[in-house]
Amino acid sequence: MNRKIGSIIVYVLIGLAVVGFATALINDTVGLLSSLLISLLIGAAIFGLVYFFFMRKRSTDELKKYRKAVKQSKQRFKNQQSNFKTKSSALKTSFPSKKAIRPLKSPNRSATHLRVIEGNKQKSKKNRASL
Repeated sequence: MNRKIGSIIVYVLIGLAVVGFATALINDTVGLLSSLLISLLIGAAIFGLVYFFFMRKRSTDELKKYRKAVKQSKQRFKNQQSNFKTKSSALKTSFPSKKAIRPLKSPNRSATHLRVIEGNKQKSKKNRASL
């Protein structure tokens, strides 16, 4: 019931705002436009001040962190890009040699984030119930 009353109040307020705006537009168009322009300028000034004093420092810190991450990424993938360039030039001139087609990671290495959990495979399900 409260939700219904709240939505009715909101609709009534919106309707009154539309009627007030329409009458102000008809009776005093220049005054309405000047008040809207002044309101927009004051809002833009407040936003500019808040951005200049509070948000600018945060955005420059984030920009510094982003640039640092880009620099690290370029250093990390520098060898891969140089290998790719040599492979593409080798493809244009002749067939690539077997040295140029080596995998980036050796197949013998396992992933460091995976772990093998050892278990007893000799136990049967019948013996598990007796434990």
